[in-house]
Amino acid sequence: MNVHLVCVDCQKDFTEKSTGALYVNGAENDMDRLALMISRLKNKLDDIHCTLDSHTLYHIANPIYWVNSSGKNPNPFTIITVEDIENGTWTPSVPNTYKKSLEYVRALKAGGRYDLCIWNPHCRIGTSGHAIHNSVMDALTDWEKSPAIVNMVTKGSNPFTEAYSVVKSEVPDPEDVSTQLNTDFIKTLEKADIIAVAGEASSHCVANSVFDIADSFGDDSFVKKIVFLKDASSPVTGFEHLEKDFLDKMIKRGMKLSTTVDFLK
Repeated sequence: MNVHLVCVDCQKDFTEKSTGALYVNGAENDMDRLALMISRLKNKLDDIHCTLDSHTLYHIANPIYWVNSSGKNPNPFTIITVEDIENGTWTPSVPNTYKKSLEYVRALKAGGRYDLCIWNPHCRIGTSGHAIHNSVMDALTDWEKSPAIVNMVTKGSNPFTEAYSVVKSEVPDPEDVSTQLNTDFIKTLEKADIIAVAGEASSHCVANSVFDIADSFGDDSFVKKIVFLKDASSPVTGFEHLEKDFLDKMIKRGMKLSTTVDFLK
């Protein structure tokens, strides 16, 4: 049996309560449980994939990208709609990106997932918040001594589109292959008999990654391979309804639920 583990954005900016730029409530406990499972199942895990949110400060979902008529940036968790841009409530801080930015927010709305949400700058490349949570990193290092190689998959470095999902950006850029469908990743997962998924946050990056993995398979019989580790993932506070929507939809399609204690026990 070929068992894969997908660890979504297990990074310090999401998991460190005191220093994390976008801390997810309870994430440090999620990560410690995940680390214990990796250690317990070390010889049973054939592949481990870790996604890494990887941003620059100037990014369409960060405050610095937008200004109002007074020249002030939006606060984190501000929602910016098509109407907000058209009526001048918010406009790009770099004027020549107006058309591109408006088209992006229109495409987001058409995609039906989220309006544009402004976040605290997080997982900036080169910062400590970009690193993997300590307990998980220790477990991964121990697993690699078998020997093996953790597949580190970066996402989100294009400043003009969001990348909640590891499979593709919310609005792929036809000129940037890193934003388009990650066919190599999907082909690797197709070889698995079981795909366990954990990480942060279940309302956003985990949910969208699982949605896109499932859709990429093209056949819901493959969805039955996916096992969501419910005690190793938490939603962003205030977005718990998105986690519920994710679980409701994917369980109906065949996704299974387990815990880090019960998985492959």
